[in-house]
Amino acid sequence: MTLPFDGAISRYFREGAPKEVRKAIEAAGKDTIMTATYPYREEMKGKDYDARMEVLQIELAKMQAGLKASGKRLIVVFEGRDAAGKGGTIKAVTQNLNPRQAYVVALPKPTERESQQWYFQRYVDWFPANGEIALYDRSWYNRAIIEHVFGFCKPQDRAKFFRQLPEFEQMILEEGIVFLKIWLEVGRAEQLKRFLDREKDLLKQWKLSQIDVDGLAKWDDYCAAIDETMERTHFRHAPWTVILSDDKKRARLAAIQTILSAADYAGKDAKAIGKIDHKIFGGPKLHSST
Repeated sequence: MTLPFDGAISRYFREGAPKEVRKAIEAAGKDTIMTATYPYREEMKGKDYDARMEVLQIELAKMQAGLKASGKRLIVVFEGRDAAGKGGTIKAVTQNLNPRQAYVVALPKPTERESQQWYFQRYVDWFPANGEIALYDRSWYNRAIIEHVFGFCKPQDRAKFFRQLPEFEQMILEEGIVFLKIWLEVGRAEQLKRFLDREKDLLKQWKLSQIDVDGLAKWDDYCAAIDETMERTHFRHAPWTVILSDDKKRARLAAIQTILSAADYAGKDAKAIGKIDHKIFGGPKLHSST
């Protein structure tokens, strides 16, 4: 089988990955969690996950009906490292929602015209109307992290982004939009393992990009950019929710519980939503401790 990017991910595993990362991957079992600071050693059992997810899916449907009836709007920004589980988490959120009122925003590289517009403009174009839910699979935070790490933006453009951001997000809230920022954090060994799995799987190879390949050796650069961004953008009016996602099942449940907890809707069942697992859920300090 021909591997994408000429097998660059496997080659990095053999030749470029830190020794402790290679050893962790080689020693891991099917359900082993490799990140030492993660509070669980094995992934959540499938039957337990399915039972919790079934209840939460009903609450999501109730939430959407409530938003439609009230005309309220919801924006959820999903950010995180590559392979942290953003796409799978978003899919878990939307699987039973009406796509006419709930949609995913996953924007490609800006066109030449978009690159000449106000930076936030193309994201604003996808903001929800009354009763709608917009889920951003990456967002305007590209400028603070990815563009910075790869040198795709000038330092002065990034500085302007940080100056404008507090007021931009304040305006979202002043519009009456329910606004959430969720960061999914994954350990280095788990991230590389997921890339290796994608490289071998014909049905998942499309998820890989050149950015993923080139970013493997930039782990420390990403760490610095993420830490700075968290520190500068964890606003009182728009805080970050950090979810440790080495276990995708637990992360998806926590993300859905976060959304349901933030929205008001008729028939909301707090008992059904349940308490979020605070071992994997918190603010930016949770990220900095991983």
